[in-house]
Amino acid sequence: MARRNIVTVGDRILTKKCRPVTKFDERLHQLLDDMRETLALADGVGLAAPQVGILRRAVLVLETNVPEGEEEYVIELVNPDIIETSGEQTGAEGCLSVPDEYGIVRRPEYAKVRAQDRYGEWHVFEGTGLTARCFCHEIDHLEGRLFTEICDRMLTEEEINGSGEEE
Repeated sequence: MARRNIVTVGDRILTKKCRPVTKFDERLHQLLDDMRETLALADGVGLAAPQVGILRRAVLVLETNVPEGEEEYVIELVNPDIIETSGEQTGAEGCLSVPDEYGIVRRPEYAKVRAQDRYGEWHVFEGTGLTARCFCHEIDHLEGRLFTEICDRMLTEEEINGSGEEE
């Protein structure tokens, strides 16, 4: 595994639509492994392939909704599609590609995603709360969309640092 550089806002790759993954080979496995290490080192909860400069439909989401005493784990989603959503949550959202900036974003409270794993097998994943937010956020990256384009408003520095009120 190797850490990859995270592409930041201003790089045109973040505005491009990703191509489907068609080869489930060692190159894909290496990309997913590298993304996993990059995500862990960046202390993030999600990462999409275009954020490391690769225009392929692959994302990682950290599942944080685990029972007490169990370890959080990474969900690998290749060629993901959101097939169902419900409810609504509104909250602060950030992005590894938009460092030190946060905005108020509305997302579904629940999301169901159909995706392939690293071997090409199809699975269905469900998430609530932060996991649902991450599914939507990371899949937006695959469409060339950043949270800054859909947020209600960006947070001020005072709000980010806790000295202001957050809506």
